[in-house]
Amino acid sequence: MHWIGFDIGSSSIKAALINADDGSVLDIAQYPKKEMPIISINLGWGEQDPELWWKHLCAATQELISNNNISKNNIKGIGISYQMHGLVTVDKNLQPLRPSIIWCDSRAVEIGEQLFQASGKDKCVEHLLNSPGNFTLSKLKWVKDNEPDTFKKIHKFMLPGDYIALKLSGSCVTTPSGLSEGIMWDFKENDVASWLLEDAGIDPALIPKIRPSFSQQGIVSKQGAQESGLPEGIPIMYRAGDQPNNALALNVMEPGEIAATGGTSGVVYAISGQKNTQEHTRINSFAHVNHTGDDTRIGKLLCINGTGIQYSWVRNELTNALSYNSMNEQAESVPIGSEGLNILPFGNGAERMLNNSNKGSRILNLNFNVHKAPHIFRAALEGIAFSFVYGMEILKNDGVDIASIKAGNDNLFRAGIFSRTIATLTNSRIDIVETTGAVGAARAAAFAFGDFKSIGEATETDAVQLTYQPDDPMEKYREAYDEWKKQLEEYIDN
Repeated sequence: MHWIGFDIGSSSIKAALINADDGSVLDIAQYPKKEMPIISINLGWGEQDPELWWKHLCAATQELISNNNISKNNIKGIGISYQMHGLVTVDKNLQPLRPSIIWCDSRAVEIGEQLFQASGKDKCVEHLLNSPGNFTLSKLKWVKDNEPDTFKKIHKFMLPGDYIALKLSGSCVTTPSGLSEGIMWDFKENDVASWLLEDAGIDPALIPKIRPSFSQQGIVSKQGAQESGLPEGIPIMYRAGDQPNNALALNVMEPGEIAATGGTSGVVYAISGQKNTQEHTRINSFAHVNHTGDDTRIGKLLCINGTGIQYSWVRNELTNALSYNSMNEQAESVPIGSEGLNILPFGNGAERMLNNSNKGSRILNLNFNVHKAPHIFRAALEGIAFSFVYGMEILKNDGVDIASIKAGNDNLFRAGIFSRTIATLTNSRIDIVETTGAVGAARAAAFAFGDFKSIGEATETDAVQLTYQPDDPMEKYREAYDEWKKQLEEYIDN
């Protein structure tokens, strides 16, 4: 018997098939083979047709079943991970009223700030752990203010994963974790933040039914089965946004544990047992997948825009298609601190952790008589690692005690300089694990059903591929970081 997990991204849809006995991965499929288009009819906008997600999910599902020569009737149920913060609106016939306004769309920034002021900053921080920001609720208010005819037709609004569950089951359902990522969950009252919706002029009745992240959230309907290739009647047992789900995939569930990713941008997702924040302008706090009113589990999310994109820029613009492994090897020939060369990697838009400043990247202390290409490679890796450490200091200031760090198997964390620098400066071990969001969603569904006693048991077949321990001498790392941090803060203040 098997479980299937879906990861609904803005680039592609991934589907994973796992063994129900031990959680091991049988296969993973991805559609489309090229990136899905993002519609941007105005500067700063980002939209996608939600029917496109469904089309590619069906194709990926059918490929998994066909390629593995299994009976669809051996699939026990479904878990769903999805791109966070998006907005999907449907009418009474459960049909989309407009394209989805997705995570990278920035049209509602001003609306979120207006709601923050109107509803009261202190109340928002105390109850929501965030400002309304450019998240799902603010995007819905944008539709209300700018497309009133469309808004009048809305029967329910939902997040991208909710829409996929709707297509599978015919039922409109959401989760507390999802509502928190849309900034609609009142942590103090452990309920929908109806007061905020009313301040926005939105009827709370537009919210779908609410179910826990680990629970039966619908069953596959006859139509959902016919279109997807899945068996009719199997349950949807789990749903979560991509960052909480990535943490779950790495078995990051308890306070002090951190899940980190180092792709084009970098994310640090830390679990806290406290319902408070004093860094709400620089990080976001969401209900983790195992958060309940009685057992607080808050995911504190810190995003760094200028990470992998900086290292790829160095490779693409300053080398003749050198491999990352070759760059990493050359960087190892340079001492800690890159002989005074520093790079601030913040050249990919406004950085929330730097109070939304957007000053660009900077190369500092370049000496033509000393520094060569390997120095630039090391300074680039160190600059990204230092930005992660700087972000983790913000998390510590927000009450996070770092106990362990886990990361997926991506290029940055496989670079020894990068991972050793973070491990040393945070005095933490870093474990690199091979897993994906779709695999995590499938295992979470199996856990919710009762096939596993814990997420830890569900992920036991994942091997730790690399482990990085704090390095000696720590003093050299600290000196290099302190100098980098000093130059960063001078740069921010200017």
